[in-house]
This record gives sequence, structure tokens and C-alpha cells, in this order.
Amino acid sequence: MKKKSLWTFGTREVVFAAIGAALYGAFALATNVLQIPAAANVSIRPGVVIPIFFGVAFGPIVGFITGFLGNFLSDWFSGYGFWPWWDLGNGLMGLIPGLVVNQMTTFRAAKDIIMAEVMALVGIVVGMGVAAISEMWVSGMGFVAAMTANFVPAFISNTINGLILLPLLMLAYSAIVKRSGR
Repeated sequence: MKKKSLWTFGTREVVFAAIGAALYGAFALATNVLQIPAAANVSIRPGVVIPIFFGVAFGPIVGFITGFLGNFLSDWFSGYGFWPWWDLGNGLMGLIPGLVVNQMTTFRAAKDIIMAEVMALVGIVVGMGVAAISEMWVSGMGFVAAMTANFVPAFISNTINGLILLPLLMLAYSAIVKRSGR
């Protein structure tokens, strides 16, 4: 796997970020109806794996833009409006796993999958933590309410979806790269 600067952002990254944001926005929009009971506008989103995977595969900036812009598009077209702290949280969920992009040797090695899974978990904790805690200042929620109505449901749903689907995407991507001879 070819190593490059962690923070490279050229034409290739712009294209991947746009594709990732469109995919995440579309998948999130399609699953926004799967609201978690007793949670504050938190839905089950299998598509949450998209910013995580795009971060791991193409770097932290691509992961951030995929999560931030994809969440913005989904919320906007759902009629939720602009919730910048949740957009930021979804962006962080893509950025943090992207920090390991230069340490990956192959997307099918157990150590690479485990490293990506660990960073995905850290990204989910940080991203959803930032989003949920921001609700305290924006919506006037108390800490316990923000954690129970926002963080815990988002964390559990995103962790289940992200950690199950990420290795599958990594293996599929590895097979595509191998077949294309890159």
C-alpha cells in the first residue's frame, strides 16, 4: 500500500469525500425513520460505517468531510435542519479512524482490521460525545439527559453498525483493489 502524507487533500480526496458524503447522506436519509424509542432524534443508521470506512481508506480529511457533509445533507433533506454539533460529531467519527490510514498494510490482515475497529470505536465515542455534550448548551439539557437521550443510544447503535460492517467493507475494498491491480 502506497504511503502518503496523512493530511494530503488533492483532487482524488475531493472526489472520494464527495462520493462518501453523498453515500452517507443517502443511506442516513433512508434510515432516519428508524428512530430509537426514548432517544432524542437518534436513529439506527447502518450507513454510519461510511464515514468510518472512508476515513480508514482515504484519510482523516476525507473521513471528516464524509461524516460532516453526509450528516448535514441527511438532516437537511429529512427536515431536521442544521445541527452543526451533530455534523461535527459525525465528522469526527470519520476523522479519527482516518488517523491510521498510513499504518495499514492491507485491508484484509487481522491486525489492520483490529486497528481500524479500535479507531472506529474511539471515533464513535469522541464524535457522539461531542454531539451529545453540545446538546447541553444548545438545547438546555442536563448532563444525564444528554447522555441517556443522545449519547448512549447513538453510541450503541453506531458501535454495533460500525464494528460489524467495517470489516466487511475493508475485505470487499481489498478484493476490489486486488482485482484492479492497484
